Amino acid sequence: MSAKILVINPGSTSTKIAVYESENPVMVRNIPHSTEELKQFAKITDQLSFRRDLVIAELEKLNIPFQFDIIIGRGGLSKPVKGGVYRVNKQMCDDTYHAIRTHACNLGCSIAYELANRIPNCTPMIADPGMVDELADVARITGSPLMPRIPIWHALNQRAIARRFAKEQGKKYEELNLIVCHMGGGISIAAHEQGWAIDANNALDGEGPFSPERSGTLPAADLIHLCYSGKYTKEELLKRIAGQAGLVAHLGTNNVKEMIEQIEQGDKKVELLINAMIYQVAKSIAAQGAVLCGKVDAILITGGIAYSEYIMSRLKERIGYLAPIHIYPGEDEMEALAMNALGVWRGELKMQEYV
Repeated sequence: MSAKILVINPGSTSTKIAVYESENPVMVRNIPHSTEELKQFAKITDQLSFRRDLVIAELEKLNIPFQFDIIIGRGGLSKPVKGGVYRVNKQMCDDTYHAIRTHACNLGCSIAYELANRIPNCTPMIADPGMVDELADVARITGSPLMPRIPIWHALNQRAIARRFAKEQGKKYEELNLIVCHMGGGISIAAHEQGWAIDANNALDGEGPFSPERSGTLPAADLIHLCYSGKYTKEELLKRIAGQAGLVAHLGTNNVKEMIEQIEQGDKKVELLINAMIYQVAKSIAAQGAVLCGKVDAILITGGIAYSEYIMSRLKERIGYLAPIHIYPGEDEMEALAMNALGVWRGELKMQEYV
């Protein structure tokens, strides 16, 4: 019997939804949200009923019956958890509502929970949220006991790409040592050792390479001096780490495609900045090679920036010595969520309980 699956992925400026009949996508939609629409909400969590009702309205508009076996939402940033598929419960919704880190993805579990509760025998789920934490103990230690490392990374897409690569090679993900790099508005890099992400950067809060919208690692003392300079509020400085940071801070835009065109037209400033980002990404990938003691089966690069031949060719020049490189441009979080739900439906994956 086929599974009827509704997938919900809330993003900063849109809510993506998809309906699957087992492996087959029946409908995929991107519901955009204008700045004016979102301006009425003081906090992201205040958007819950607005986005939930938009999902229902879109299904009605397309004459899709509100009958599903599973509703799976994008996981939020509530607290570190092991990777995998989780049943959404009230505690998860409460924890995500009160999460320190705010992002539209925090709405995913609550929308799934509220909608599934309207359908008999429908199970709400999430899979591989952004705070999947499988770090080795040695990877958590920093130079200050006040600040242990925590990973915030593109766990869902990274793991989906890793499983796809393993399948293409006729192997299991759990048999391989991989370095996976997601290059989008933020850049996350993780060392996957036989099915566990034993090291990954905090791609949201300022660790690792800088990216189109995020600062990456910054000089700590300089940051402290800036905090006490009286020039910026706490909120303004946080945006200079994520949102108004990285390439957009230097150039006023996060459009990498336009930047490559500017380089082709001879813009040396843009060329230097893009090459600096490539340099930092390469350093971080090489560092994960050390995490895996040089035993790396492949390096996988994914995300929107992976479409750029300019960036990929120069990145390959720096890291090609380490392992074979495979490029998977773009991302498909909707399919990854649907396949995780289907895996539970078929008994291939275990659904975990959130506590």
